[in-house]
Amino acid sequence: MESVGAATFDESYYQRYYFDKKTRVADPQHVERLGAFVCAYLKYLRVPVHRVLDLGCGIGLWRDIVARHFPQSSYQGVEFSEYLCRRYGWEQGSVVDYRAREPFDLVICQGVLAYLSPPDLKRALHNLGALSKGALYVEVVAREDYERDIVDQGLTDPRLFRHRAEVYRRGLSRQFKELGGGVWLSRQCDVPLFALECVAE
Repeated sequence: MESVGAATFDESYYQRYYFDKKTRVADPQHVERLGAFVCAYLKYLRVPVHRVLDLGCGIGLWRDIVARHFPQSSYQGVEFSEYLCRRYGWEQGSVVDYRAREPFDLVICQGVLAYLSPPDLKRALHNLGALSKGALYVEVVAREDYERDIVDQGLTDPRLFRHRAEVYRRGLSRQFKELGGGVWLSRQCDVPLFALECVAE
């Protein structure tokens, strides 16, 4: 089994999953609420956010949200899709092997990891740890979400791998503490947490 290839993420893919109101998987209002939650939680925890990396940034829904909540921060959009890089000017790259000169304060990885084969997923989870010295936000559909009938399979891309939630947690927990709500804190980040602010290990 191989990861879903770059050719998949063409203009028709984004028309289907992002631009068509009848078939899109996320709307700007949803991402606005989500972004407000993530940014507010990081402010509450006093995680300093100056440099932000959005890996698999898509059409850039997080860019304005980050700018509003962290106006002094820089935003780096990285995208696997050649089509989106041409259209929006993103840097082309993959969560599997993207490199940066220095780690970021906040890394966003929404709707990306389920497109990866098990070997690529393992590499990507390790790479996220190298890219963040602060916080990480991850959103991904796990096999349990299908089993519990939470996923709308009429809208969800059928090419997604159905990795177990434990695969994601195990891969991330080596370098992050899970805070809940998809938010993780790097073990390098010197921010004190109360016992109930993070998931028991």
